[in-house]
Amino acid sequence: MPSIIVKSRGNIGFAFYEGPFTHKTEMWSYSIDADGVDQKFVYYYLLTQTASLQELARSKSVKLPQLTVSDTDTLLVPVPPIEVQRAIVNVLDAFTELEAELEAELEARRLQYAHYRNALLTFAEAGGVRRIPMGDVCIKTSSGATPLAGSPAYYEGGTIPWLRTQEVVWADVWDTEMKVTEQALKETAIKWIPENCVIVAISGASAARACVNKIPLTTNQHCFNMQIDPAQAHYRYVYHWVSKHYEELKGQGRGARADLNSSIIKALPIDLPSLDEQQRIVEMLDCFDALVNSRSEGLPAELEARRGQYEYYRGKLLAFEEVAA
Repeated sequence: MPSIIVKSRGNIGFAFYEGPFTHKTEMWSYSIDADGVDQKFVYYYLLTQTASLQELARSKSVKLPQLTVSDTDTLLVPVPPIEVQRAIVNVLDAFTELEAELEAELEARRLQYAHYRNALLTFAEAGGVRRIPMGDVCIKTSSGATPLAGSPAYYEGGTIPWLRTQEVVWADVWDTEMKVTEQALKETAIKWIPENCVIVAISGASAARACVNKIPLTTNQHCFNMQIDPAQAHYRYVYHWVSKHYEELKGQGRGARADLNSSIIKALPIDLPSLDEQQRIVEMLDCFDALVNSRSEGLPAELEARRGQYEYYRGKLLAFEEVAA
């Protein structure tokens, strides 16, 4: 019989399973067998309650948000006529199926991108291509800093873009989530870097991911920033090279968090064909990159739009006014 699983710790959530399953102790499940109630309808309704349940869990434990069984046992669920429930389920199932199809398409295009990137960035030894350390294609390298957390003088009213490693996500950076002040620039170790640097995250879960800043900005100390010498390499070519060698770089991480450092990144060998050939490769790979990574165009943008549309209609379809019995 189908069941709804409740994830009660950390990020609160729900899952719908058609077949047999097992789960950990911090989860529990509901199997509904009642006349006039469609279990899939209940599942979709519970999804609309995730945010409020997350807040409830945080109010009980800030360090690790936690629900109890009674929190969901006592949750009121609207029960419109069964025909209405089934019609809503059909609409939301269609959105879910479309989202799954887009996710599968995105994954297929990512594999295609990786295939062509590997092919275009693999050169014969006798092909007249130079191989030098990554550091040798840089005019300048740097890392940033983190102004004292909680200091109003460094953050309040700030206008200077300040990039953190969690924002290094294989995409061009046109803005940052946080800004710092001129005072922070004067009194701390943060520094401006020009646009079109190749930025590689060196710490934690983000380590070895890369991005390109399309605006001048500052970064935290966990970003390694490379200003590329245009006489030797196209900055986008270097970005794609780092992307190709993501696993290799990540595998060189050190310590418990597998952190990288500037020496590891600078030592990464890079093959440099002619600038004209680099430009040709960049034009081809940028098309794939936009398709699979860009959040303003391509499949990620379409997927995000469909998710927003799904959540909008789910909210509308599952908003009911309680009536007296």
